Parts: sequence; structure tokens; C-alpha cells
Amino acid sequence: ITETNAIANIEAAQRLIAMAQPIRGTLVETYLAGRGIAPVHDAEALRYHPRCYYRPDEHSPIETWPAMIAAVTDLSGAITGAHRTWLSPDGSGKAPVSTPRRAMGGLLGHAVRFGAADDVLAVGEGIETMLSLRSALPAIPMAAALSANHLAAILFPPALRRLYIAHDADAAGDRALAAITELAEAEGIQALALSPRMGDCNEDL
Repeated sequence: ITETNAIANIEAAQRLIAMAQPIRGTLVETYLAGRGIAPVHDAEALRYHPRCYYRPDEHSPIETWPAMIAAVTDLSGAITGAHRTWLSPDGSGKAPVSTPRRAMGGLLGHAVRFGAADDVLAVGEGIETMLSLRSALPAIPMAAALSANHLAAILFPPALRRLYIAHDADAAGDRALAAITELAEAEGIQALALSPRMGDCNEDL
């Protein structure tokens, strides 16, 4: 991908987030409630778009579905990307499409953030995973890296001293846990694994 395309993707992500609306009273809250997640505080990272473009592949016509839009930001709070979760028309689950989750823009090192991190932070892969953990630990700032590979490469706030890692219970999650633990300990950060009893924190919830 060229630098010009990368910048264009970031700008497209910023435009999408600007066009979306707060989640209060929308299908996003319906969807999250269906996943067992209570109304989210510090929800500025999440937005709602009632008719977000979806294209199955380059040869297919464009469809529109409601979507949960999540802002991906760097450590300074600048938007570098966006994550889309297309929803069913009643918000009861994800839309019946082949890839109901897609990300765009600059993701590497960045995250979807809930709360402002200082010396303590909890990180994990999925948005629903971290919101589930936040239901139990509402005072701890959290960040969703969106995939195991991105979790292993997430950048740490400069004042960070303790890192909780909510890894998924699969091979990719185990590898991400090992990689991020090594990086954290090399920087003098205490790394503590939060291991789910089931597949991830949302399944536990």
C-alpha cells in the first residue's frame, strides 16, 4: 500500500466517524445489550451509522446496513482508523453478511479506547471483549486492539506501569499474550494475564 493510499484510508475513516452519531438510544445499545453488555460509559469511541456502505467484494453491488462504528486512535487521541460492525436491522445481532466486521485506516500500534490511560491499562482483542471486562472493572481504562496480531504490537502510554492483558483462549491469543508480555516487561511494565474461562471475556459475561 502506498503512502498516498494509506493517508486516503485514514481520511476516509475520519469522515465515516464524523458522519456517524452517538450510540445513546440507537441499535448499537440494542446490539451490545444482546451481548450482555450494559450501557457504556466513556463511549466516545463508539458511534452509530444507520446506513453504512457494505460491499461483499469488488464485483458486487453496494449494500447498506446499520453499523457500530469504532474510532481507532493513537496515544495522543488522533483518529487513525475506524472499525465497522454491521448490524441486523433490529440490532439483535450482526448483519447476515459474509464479513460483518471490517477495519480501515491505520491500525498497527493503535486501538479503540475506553477511558484515558495513565499508569494502568487493560488491553485485549475485540471491542465486545473489552466492554465485557469494563462491565466488571469500570474504573480501569481499556483498549481493544481488534486482532491478536495488533494486540501483540500495541503501543504503551509513556506513564504505564501495570498492564492487564485479556487474551482470547486460542493459539493466536496465547501468542499475542507471550509477545506483549515480553515487550511490556522489557519496558519495566508489570504484565498480568486475564484468562477467560471460555473463549473470551464476552463469552464469560
